[in-house]
Amino acid sequence: MNVFITTGTREFLQKVKEKHADKKLYFMGNAEHALLLHETPGKTIFSSPRKFEVVDGRGELKEDGYVVMNNIPVTEEGRPGFEFRFKNRAGLIEKEPGFTALRILRPLNSDTYVILTMWVDQRAFTNWKNSNSFQSAHSKNDKSLDNPDLNKKIFSGPAYVTQYSLITEEDQ
Repeated sequence: MNVFITTGTREFLQKVKEKHADKKLYFMGNAEHALLLHETPGKTIFSSPRKFEVVDGRGELKEDGYVVMNNIPVTEEGRPGFEFRFKNRAGLIEKEPGFTALRILRPLNSDTYVILTMWVDQRAFTNWKNSNSFQSAHSKNDKSLDNPDLNKKIFSGPAYVTQYSLITEEDQ
């Protein structure tokens, strides 16, 4: 499965979504940005998107809800270990109330992986962040992650988080 992401103005992206109503397109935005996400086993309709391959996925993406994207730049050398960790994670997030979907996205035209989680709303995400399962999933049990030299081999830059609300027809 592939995921393609493109950005633009809300008006432009809404027209694209309407034109391609037969495609799995997810329209989302925040105060600064709007984007369309296209999940497909084949090619995309976008002309110059960010391109990803789904490494792991749980749940179904929905037309409404709240999306959090952890953007993590990873070196070429660090990719196998990074993916191994995510493929062998505990899987606690899937049991959280309000969880909808997870996609671990391998970049095809950049170095930045995206860990996408979808929630029924922002409150569900906040509740998870304050939960014991979040603390357990993000504990520093793996002391190798505290090694600055190893981190230089795995991470090519600082990670950052973006958060979006899915834009439904009622929101426009």
